[in-house]
Amino acid sequence: MSSGKVSFTIFTKPWTIPLGQLGKMVKGMGFDGVELPVRPNYQVEPANIAKGLPEAARILANEGIKIGSIGGPTDEATIAACGEAGIPIIRVCVDIDMKIGYMASEQRIRKQYDALLPILDKHKVAIGVQNHCDYNVGSAIGIMHLIEKYDPKHICAVLDMAHCGLDGEPVDMALDIVWPQLNGLINFKSAFRYRLNGPEETEASFNIQWTTCHHSNYSWSKMVGLLKQKGYTGNICLPAEYSDMRTGRMVMDDSILPMVREDLAYIKALFASQTPGQE
Repeated sequence: MSSGKVSFTIFTKPWTIPLGQLGKMVKGMGFDGVELPVRPNYQVEPANIAKGLPEAARILANEGIKIGSIGGPTDEATIAACGEAGIPIIRVCVDIDMKIGYMASEQRIRKQYDALLPILDKHKVAIGVQNHCDYNVGSAIGIMHLIEKYDPKHICAVLDMAHCGLDGEPVDMALDIVWPQLNGLINFKSAFRYRLNGPEETEASFNIQWTTCHHSNYSWSKMVGLLKQKGYTGNICLPAEYSDMRTGRMVMDDSILPMVREDLAYIKALFASQTPGQE
């Protein structure tokens, strides 16, 4: 635990390098752990989850790095592998199918979660629902509306204030909404919208820039101040998402490393500070 109360993890989606090398890299940057993507062409693939995930946990542990969560499927094999490896949370984003509508999509998702409850309970693993802009459950209130009936040890909230900011939710309100459903995982990343076309156009067109802490659409210091006031303990995950304003595409290579280091240094300084968060 870097501060005695929280630990700092990074979503390693930008890197498909061998696990030992990955562990050395993130440890060298100052992280305590990772959120590991379980996807085709990554270090652990869904087809090999039963063997691959516990082995990944062992290799990373040898470098002093824990797997705090994974981003991956929620089938029984993955849940069981997480349980065996001691990984508490499978983080997901929830799509909304507008062919059937928002409320019907929620009902379908809850049926899926209901069927998984005995498996999650058996293996002591939770599904962590993260809010995400666009055609997803996008806000703190959206997460809570979907999962408020569940015990957070089974289905919990993963708050991502960058997406709340894009949806217009204030920091204090968003955290207050999901606080009862948190189970030890919060994302810190940053975004803002910028205009693509000129003022002569009849309607404005905007894109999203994924950026560093110092250009965020919400206050990192205020968020940390609130978490400290509430006594939050658990993982603070940096999703390592940064986009190129020239192309709009996500940057998926080592050129993001200076930005990751900048964000990590700032978030650590905020948690170490005795000064309350600023507006």
